[in-house]
Amino acid sequence: MTALSEAPLPALDKQPIHPKYRPDIDGLRAIAVLSVVAFHAFPSLIQGGFVGVDVFFVISGFLISSIIFGSLEKNRFSFLDFYTRRVNRIFPALLLMLAATWGFGWFSLLADEYTQLGKHIAGGAAFVSNFVLLGEAGYFDNSAETKLLLHLWSLGIEEQFYLVWPLMVWAAWKIRVNALILIVLVGGISFALNILNVHSDSVGTFYSPQTRFWELLVGSLLAYVTLHKHQHFQIWREISGQTARNILSITGLTLLATAFALTTKSNQFPGWWAVLPTLGAALIISAGPSAWLNKNVLSSRLFVWFGLISFPLYLWHWPLLTFARIINSGTPSIEMRCSAIVIAIVLSWLTYRLIELPLRNISSKVRVVFFLAFMGAVGTIGYITFTSGGLTSRPTVQNSKAINEQFVATTGWKYAKNDTCLTRYNFEYAKTLPWWFCSTNRDQPPTTVIIGNSYANHLYPGIIHATPDATVLSMGTCDAGHIVNAEFPGNPCSLDSPKRQNEYIDNIIKSSGTVKTVIISGITLVDDESYAEKLSSRISYMDKLGIKVVIFVPHFTLGYNPRACFARPFKSPEKDCKFGLVVRERLLHIFNGLAAKITKHNPNVLFYDQNETFCSNSGCSMVIDGMPAYRDEYFHYSEYASDQVGKNFIKWAEKNGVKLD
Repeated sequence: MTALSEAPLPALDKQPIHPKYRPDIDGLRAIAVLSVVAFHAFPSLIQGGFVGVDVFFVISGFLISSIIFGSLEKNRFSFLDFYTRRVNRIFPALLLMLAATWGFGWFSLLADEYTQLGKHIAGGAAFVSNFVLLGEAGYFDNSAETKLLLHLWSLGIEEQFYLVWPLMVWAAWKIRVNALILIVLVGGISFALNILNVHSDSVGTFYSPQTRFWELLVGSLLAYVTLHKHQHFQIWREISGQTARNILSITGLTLLATAFALTTKSNQFPGWWAVLPTLGAALIISAGPSAWLNKNVLSSRLFVWFGLISFPLYLWHWPLLTFARIINSGTPSIEMRCSAIVIAIVLSWLTYRLIELPLRNISSKVRVVFFLAFMGAVGTIGYITFTSGGLTSRPTVQNSKAINEQFVATTGWKYAKNDTCLTRYNFEYAKTLPWWFCSTNRDQPPTTVIIGNSYANHLYPGIIHATPDATVLSMGTCDAGHIVNAEFPGNPCSLDSPKRQNEYIDNIIKSSGTVKTVIISGITLVDDESYAEKLSSRISYMDKLGIKVVIFVPHFTLGYNPRACFARPFKSPEKDCKFGLVVRERLLHIFNGLAAKITKHNPNVLFYDQNETFCSNSGCSMVIDGMPAYRDEYFHYSEYASDQVGKNFIKWAEKNGVKLD
């Protein structure tokens, strides 16, 4: 058998070379998919179950590379045939899942939820979900558990590998470069990027193809070794005895079990941790179908059955679990999660039996044209859903339009920044930050400045609406009391970033000469001397300029998603967003200690309790006039709540001699 760097044999057949079917690999697929499903449904049961995706990567790299290497050596490789087979394998189940998710979302999702689903459908149809998710990652990102197509990130990685790897191998074969060199070179670079970047950019390392390709290339290396074991790896003959094969498979299973048990979300993953599942999967595959574990366990009917439906099961399980989370505004009951998994298994079997198998008997060319057209249509519908703001004409949205309009995905909060502010205050350093608040209501020097984090910015609409004559500037990203923080990769408030931001904002306040009042909000609720001193230093700077400083008492938050307080399709309200005055008293007790420390250094500072808007003598409610006080799961004010707080603050400001205009 010739190596890929040698001259090809004369063409005998145009059909590509496919590796012999191995039921044990389907069994390994079963372990991979069941671990992922178990982790998503019961994360405390198998905390490292998500590494099942890495097992899939190795399997995919092994099978695809086996086809490419074998076909090239027999002069039977065809790009058209290769990609045709990929379309026929992947598109049927994926199209069905995307269409069904969009269809159920029509009846069950609110505008912002459906908008995000449309975006992710478009990304999934184009196989760039990993890039879409990477672009969303950050402070304003909603939790992963509410993203209906989050799981398609791994499919994006695989498809990008399928696009790039055959071209690279074919080019290497054409110029007579040994494929082993290519595997080691590309895989080594990918693994090095993974190790180098996982600490500084864990999210980017997780979703980026260049830092995950090495896992598929582990499978490619195994494919090359298997194909050339008699020519280039004489040692293979010495270790290929039954005992050695059993040791390989048992060692591989042990590594997988270790990965499932020890890998957690808090680990820097993939990094070195990803070596456990990838090496484990590679050892199991390398042991061959005759190893005891592979032959008697992985090749058993139950494991093979789950392996055969593993792809549709991976596709179906996550949307079902996520719909349950969204509709319940939180983690669904154990019974509901179990039901979702049972439904996913049934749907997967039906997809395999009624969609995937029958379609194999239809002309390949006809199927490809149909699938490509259908995928284009689904992607277009998703994009239209995204750009139209979630198709707000749907009855689901119209039936509670006023309430639903208050729920805004944090990425869609229109008051975070505007062009007027960004043009007037061109802070070059802010361009390097993942988020930066910069909004002003007119192109003039400010009379009122709001500083702090997102809990300061959410006051901005209420204040500009209540004081139309004031020129209000909302700027910043970090807690006003933070000067230098610990390193938090990807966080704009790491290291000396808060100090640099504070200096820029302070310079605006000083140079304008027009600022009458500075509002500080979003401070940390701690009775701490060091923190109080940092805040006091900031306040003293304003005080020396003759500027009145008002600190807002931290606002209430809940221990559950505020959407749970409102009816939605298929669900009545589970919560009422109400609580007793004892919660307010507890909050004020902590804050009063901090306020006393600040006042000791800054006797002119004023404090405003924004929670008065939500409380009466009988208790507190985060539903005002039937409207939600929060716009998202992170307890940022809705525009309606911001307006109510703004109105009450202006009344208080007038009584206390605080001028905003």
